[in-house]
Amino acid sequence: MLYRVFGDTIVARLDKGEEVIAAIKEICVKEGVKAGSITGLGAVNHVVIGVFDTEEQKFCPNVLDGVYEIASVTGNVSEMDGETYLHLHATFGDREGRVFGGHLSEAVISATGEIYIHTVDGHVGRTFSPEIGLNLIDF
Repeated sequence: MLYRVFGDTIVARLDKGEEVIAAIKEICVKEGVKAGSITGLGAVNHVVIGVFDTEEQKFCPNVLDGVYEIASVTGNVSEMDGETYLHLHATFGDREGRVFGGHLSEAVISATGEIYIHTVDGHVGRTFSPEIGLNLIDF
């Protein structure tokens, strides 16, 4: 991983074998990012994405192994219980042009990843909502 800070934006290159969420979280912790937005693209060979079933209040994961392009990663940085909290969604394309998307739980870089973190001067927290079953933004 290689990254640089340019004002309120961090530009990162993720390398082959790195796990996307862990790498972004590491940068945020090192740079003291408490709130911000994330965008990115790249290539991966292992992905866990899915959707949250609001009726059953559970995450329904899908595992993708193979050759995939990251068409888009988007999300945000906040904090929960004093820890850095990332909430990312992503879309991935395969060789046949099919696209898969959802909440990103895991992704391993196969070639490179290009990530931009736009920091916000402030603090955004998270609180678990028993009614919804999710960790919601809280100020």
